[in-house]
Amino acid sequence: VDSGFPRSPRGVVKLGRAVVALVAFLCFAASRSRGAYTALAAMEVVITALFFLLYLLKLDKKMCWLLWPLADIFNSVIAALFLLIVCLFAVIIKTNNGTLAGGVFGLVLLVLCIVDAVLLFQKISFDGPRGRNTPAK
Repeated sequence: VDSGFPRSPRGVVKLGRAVVALVAFLCFAASRSRGAYTALAAMEVVITALFFLLYLLKLDKKMCWLLWPLADIFNSVIAALFLLIVCLFAVIIKTNNGTLAGGVFGLVLLVLCIVDAVLLFQKISFDGPRGRNTPAK
């Protein structure tokens, strides 16, 4: 277990993403909004929690067959695009106050997704060895 990860900038952003996504999900679910709003927020909670656990348990080091930070960046960018579209519709249409609040939290989540993608992009090094500290032959 990487006990320092939850206190690192990436860990704090991941936890923030999960909490804000959960709040947006609860707002959308309480207001009985359309399924797309609720499903997007729920998927974001689950996927962010899984990536948090992946880094917390250091599984990204054990399963080195995939460049996990790159997959995480891809997830953050795709989530940001979907959040932009769906949450703008939620804020513009604002069928009730719960939908409006969920849309606003979704837009905050959009900013956190972009911050997460930038932090992860800074971490990736394409020219160095991955996984092991042994020199290439």
